[in-house]
Amino acid sequence: MHYINVHNQSDHDQTFEVHGFNNNHNINVKPGATTVFPAPDKTSGAIIAVHDGFEGEQAEITKDGFMGNDFIDVSNIVGAGGNITVQQVGEPATRKGDPLFMQQFNTSWHRASASTKASLKDCVHLNGKGDVARIGAIKDYPQLETFVRSFADGKTYIGVGAWGGSPGVGSDNAQSSAAQGDKDILITYSDGDATPAAPAQMQHRPTQQRLVAHTTGENNHGGPGIILANKSNAACTYYFYDNFWNGNGTAGANFTHPEKATTVNPNTTAFVSLPSTFKGRVQRGTALPATWVEFQLSAANDHAAHGDVSLEQGCDGAATIASTDGSNRSNGFHEDILKDAPHAAVTKKPNGEVALASTMGNWLGGPNEAAIEWERKMVGQERAYITGGTGVPDVASHNQVLAVDFY
Repeated sequence: MHYINVHNQSDHDQTFEVHGFNNNHNINVKPGATTVFPAPDKTSGAIIAVHDGFEGEQAEITKDGFMGNDFIDVSNIVGAGGNITVQQVGEPATRKGDPLFMQQFNTSWHRASASTKASLKDCVHLNGKGDVARIGAIKDYPQLETFVRSFADGKTYIGVGAWGGSPGVGSDNAQSSAAQGDKDILITYSDGDATPAAPAQMQHRPTQQRLVAHTTGENNHGGPGIILANKSNAACTYYFYDNFWNGNGTAGANFTHPEKATTVNPNTTAFVSLPSTFKGRVQRGTALPATWVEFQLSAANDHAAHGDVSLEQGCDGAATIASTDGSNRSNGFHEDILKDAPHAAVTKKPNGEVALASTMGNWLGGPNEAAIEWERKMVGQERAYITGGTGVPDVASHNQVLAVDFY
């Protein structure tokens, strides 16, 4: 069992609505205190700060969701009156939310023109000093959404995101990216900075960013790895993601922390050295939708490399995988299936590139039936995973080296 910890860093009691957890009972957290309640796997809900009886900033949580990962975000679509962040306990890289949202709103308000303030008079509520005390529901005021995006875009959910047939805004949709596996959750509230206070034993340590090793190819000295070929007409950077965890036929897909990045020039091949323990995937860029080439380099039963091609998280081009030990095994496809794809199957990546949507669904939306049917017709389950299940022949290479071609 995992738990949700709601910590109040303000100097006053703070009430929170609780939906989906704690038997839907609201909580009142004392200054400097933390309220803890269970968060069973496969459950979802929201913890919403309440200000003068109105709903405000909220932390949205799904425990043990897609591929075994938690999904967390902060949303201001129903209002705000304080600051809130959410993260997995001990994992600051998973933190979501703007810890100084209200301060930034107040600064932008005082800089706004008279006409802008007039347009927001029904949804911005001031205190006796003329500072912003609370805002209304952003979803109900388009002009408020525009104003908030001027300082908080990409830091919190501002619009409704991909929902009810709407594609949403990319910077909002990105807030719902997966965390790292299934862990306890920390929600921090404050009238000031809602960045969680570091434990005493950690306060002397500087915050460190995770660096991604970047190469343009390495020498092949006979160790495990991937012979990576860029069959396209433009240079491309490919990212290698090691799974967060691996089970019996299951895995915790890593969406946020690539292990290595390799840039390959057009019509060029590069060797990418990886540890024999690697179990994960390689894809173009870091964004979804994307074609995944999934592989491990040393299976427990035979210590061989094994791999396949998957379109479950989208398709941004063709890919193949092949053995290099002389066994002549290969799979995948090289045809351009984006060309002539039905409009309903097509979406765009954050950089504007066209791709086929996910066939399994994720935080960007549910399964795309048009993409499923098109990929079954053009590729087939015998060449790539389309909707999970079985039927995709495994490619094995006993020298722990696989050849991956992206087209």
